[in-house]
Amino acid sequence: MYGPEFAADPGALYGKLRGHGNTSPVELAPGVRATLVTGYEAALHVLRSPETFSKDPRRWRDLAEGVVAPDSPVVPMMMYRPNALFTDGEEHRRLRGAITDSLARVEPSTLRGYVERSADTLIDLIAPRGHADLLGEYAQVLPLLVFNRLFGCPTDLGERLVEGMSGIFDGVDAEKANELLSTTLLDLVTLKRAQPGQDMTSWLMAHPAGLTDEEMIHELVVLMGAGTEPQQNLIANSLRLLLSDDRFAGDLGGGSLPVEDALDEVLWTDPPMANYAVHYPVRDVVYEGTLLREGHPLVVSLAAANTDPALTNDQRAGNRAHLAWSAGPHNCPAQSPARLIAAVAVEKLLDRLPDVRLAVPVDELEWRPGPFHRALAALPVRFPVAPVSGEEHRTDAVRRPILPPTAAAPPVASARPQGGWGRLKAWWRGE
Repeated sequence: MYGPEFAADPGALYGKLRGHGNTSPVELAPGVRATLVTGYEAALHVLRSPETFSKDPRRWRDLAEGVVAPDSPVVPMMMYRPNALFTDGEEHRRLRGAITDSLARVEPSTLRGYVERSADTLIDLIAPRGHADLLGEYAQVLPLLVFNRLFGCPTDLGERLVEGMSGIFDGVDAEKANELLSTTLLDLVTLKRAQPGQDMTSWLMAHPAGLTDEEMIHELVVLMGAGTEPQQNLIANSLRLLLSDDRFAGDLGGGSLPVEDALDEVLWTDPPMANYAVHYPVRDVVYEGTLLREGHPLVVSLAAANTDPALTNDQRAGNRAHLAWSAGPHNCPAQSPARLIAAVAVEKLLDRLPDVRLAVPVDELEWRPGPFHRALAALPVRFPVAPVSGEEHRTDAVRRPILPPTAAAPPVASARPQGGWGRLKAWWRGE
């Protein structure tokens, strides 16, 4: 599940695995064995049975016994951290309560304002050029700007955090990326202990759960993980669908922007976290005739479960029964903010650049390898040169000069695009 073939067509593997039943053996990385859950009902059974399937990676026997090396590229995504994602029972309720209560303090109107101003800033940078990579120059950058505002994060720390998180998801120098993430978050926690403000980081610190600095770091890891990489994939995958699928693209020219329907479709068929929700049987369990061994990782394929042929209802618009946000006690606590950010980002882009079109055929777009995410490598587009919105719309997070128009369109990236993280850093620093 880690090569380019899987990234290009994960559905082919899911179809093959379904021939073995609702659970099948897979390899997440070289030498990392797991069981992939591909059936919808089987996924719900795992997600809703915490008494049988634990989220605590300290139960992972192959890692504990040295079968999986600590420097395996998937370990930073699966290792134990003292946060709401990797705990059970009362400890999970305490840590999750701190997150949900802090998220509840975020006003939707305030969040919408952050997204709109950040979107205008980024669109102003590309509008005079007539072409862009909407992944590297928009979908990837926008969550960072919003994150910086929500969490009271200085710009220099923000770019380091996204660099570390991106490395973990890609599985490239994952151990180094994890170290960068941890040290940067410690810097943020230290800063906010000294200078609290009206932001998520400070609210988490002040919560009655009494989070330690270590817990703070790892609570921020899970929030950062959900708020950047999956968010950018939801935005980019939705834009890809709207620009390429006749069911949606045909409506754009008429002024009817079916963004909510497109989000529903993506969350069903191309969820940004395609395979995750890792669980560990607390004892040997026989499920549908298959032995699930104690301590052996069960990876829930949210994408495969959503497209299970056993599901009889193929009406996706307005249907929120998908598992893109997981289910059970560990379902995503930030579903509403995440959806709002994606919807506003897509709507703003299509409103400002109504004649945007893909620069290459949709089947030539490339997907980044990795067992967990469903992520484009680039999203090149063309559009008529458009006016900028003006300085009054600029977010305080970034005030960069408008880039000069250029005649040549950017090349299509063949891997994790330099036009993504690399170009973001260069742009951010004014290079």
